[in-house]
Amino acid sequence: MSREFTPDKLDVNRFAKLAATLSGEEPVHTYPRLAAELAGPTADSRVRWDAVGIEREGHSEGAVPWLHLCAFTTVPLVCQRCLTPVDVELKVDRWFRFVPDESTAAIEDEESEEDVLVASRDFDLHALIEDELLMEIPVTPRHEHCPEPVKLTAVDPEFDAADAARPNPFAVLGALRSDKQK
Repeated sequence: MSREFTPDKLDVNRFAKLAATLSGEEPVHTYPRLAAELAGPTADSRVRWDAVGIEREGHSEGAVPWLHLCAFTTVPLVCQRCLTPVDVELKVDRWFRFVPDESTAAIEDEESEEDVLVASRDFDLHALIEDELLMEIPVTPRHEHCPEPVKLTAVDPEFDAADAARPNPFAVLGALRSDKQK
């Protein structure tokens, strides 16, 4: 990793101007929102990432800073079929264009196909990596083939016993009627 740039406080404009690169590998637990989504604690899952800055000519504003982000990890999530852990690969390969302020970002993000972010001198690259990985989590993670057969019914012996112990309401009415006829 370059000593000149740090992912926690990245000067995006300078990073792009110098066509700099950063890369890293950290444990998943250093990304707290991502770690909260896991099936359980894991010590061996790691997030690997690379970021490349570049300037491209804009329409009229001159050079525009861009960032190419690639990130990868494999994390254990809960299979929605069998409710056991399933390892899911999360991959990010995305370009981001930077603009000077929030209002410009809001307008241009609606009109453009690429993601538009606000350039700053202390941009948090780790937060962007975490956001992008979180968006890659499938809505319903599941095994291709579950390791255990999926239970499609639930059997509760106490439920059946309680149902059998309850008197039949028609039998109770019948007993009341027979008592009146005597």
